[in-house]
Amino acid sequence: MYSLLLAIIYLAFISLGLPDSLLGAGWPVMQRDLGVPVGFAGILTMIIAAGTVLSSLASERLTRRFGAGLVTAVSVGMTAAALVGFSVSGQFWMLCLWAIPYGLGAGAVDAALNNYVALHYAARHMNWLHSFWGVGASISPFIMSHAISAGLGWSGAYLTVGVIQAALTFALLVSLPLWGRVHAARSVKNEPDQDAAADHSGETRSHVSLAQALRIPGVTLILAAFFAYCALESTAILWASTYLVDARGVAPATAAAFASLFLLGITAGRFLAGFVADRIGDRLLIRGGFVAIGAGVVMLALPLPTNVVALAGLVVAGLGAAPIYPAIIHSTPVNFGRRNSQAIIGIQMAAAYAGSTLAPPAFGAISGWTGLWILPLTLLLLVALGLVMSERLNRLVERSR
Repeated sequence: MYSLLLAIIYLAFISLGLPDSLLGAGWPVMQRDLGVPVGFAGILTMIIAAGTVLSSLASERLTRRFGAGLVTAVSVGMTAAALVGFSVSGQFWMLCLWAIPYGLGAGAVDAALNNYVALHYAARHMNWLHSFWGVGASISPFIMSHAISAGLGWSGAYLTVGVIQAALTFALLVSLPLWGRVHAARSVKNEPDQDAAADHSGETRSHVSLAQALRIPGVTLILAAFFAYCALESTAILWASTYLVDARGVAPATAAAFASLFLLGITAGRFLAGFVADRIGDRLLIRGGFVAIGAGVVMLALPLPTNVVALAGLVVAGLGAAPIYPAIIHSTPVNFGRRNSQAIIGIQMAAAYAGSTLAPPAFGAISGWTGLWILPLTLLLLVALGLVMSERLNRLVERSR
């Protein structure tokens, strides 16, 4: 029972990553076929981001009322419908309409799944699950490439991923009885994971409002840390290659390869972190991750006659970034109590989407005035913010015990 549900959740995390890279991979062809400017991709991403923020904030109420399993199944079903809708859209305004259920489904399932895993599974699974998200995000560009080269067009790629999501929706619906059984079994054994056993607050079905969650001591600290991390990650993914070419004179092909290694480093790093997460603990993973990112960014910025150190620094930064997101999520029930975890994880997801959405264009505007040399400095400031906020939370939690 436990292993079967865990396998389904692993498939769900792969499925979560599948749609995330489709738009970027297919947009050069999509914008030409739709006859819209290149910049219109930003409209779609903003609509999707708005939906994810709204559904993340509503996830606590939805999950308490309907359960994590049903919320996950319905949310994946909404995403599947939206992807199929994308595949049959011949006008840009149709994509905008389908982007609404796309975003709403993505935010709710992300918050519900992350909280369920944080409550019921060990830290190693949280890292491996997020590594599997990276697998899904890495596969979807190949799906888009194959569909275009096979003459199916970008709509064929969206239809393929939509069918995959629909199959997962069916599997989730069939598995609904398992979610409650695993929850009951883990609650009786009192072994949701090595850290959550320290939380004796118990669970209640009462609703924790947004205002109540924000008033809990330390919540604003972790939101700032999470915002900083996600802003850092998305900014590095988008701008690292351009920085290497324009500011350091790296050949475009080399820069693109190593910029992709930052994302691959995150995926591989989460897989490796899973083997030590239960022994090291979430706090050390977060602290060590920020320190490693800082070291990698310093290597990226060093004015050396060779670019080898800078390129290696990008890989180091990716490996350092790997465990931070899963560890922040996994530590939430411990830091704030099981009763409050769903509400707080929902807010954390909203902060994550806000950081990921707002930071890259903000950096683009700033670098237009200052130059791309400012990228390492920006990343170091975000590292400092994330590390300081997370360490302040650690001290606050220790004082409260």
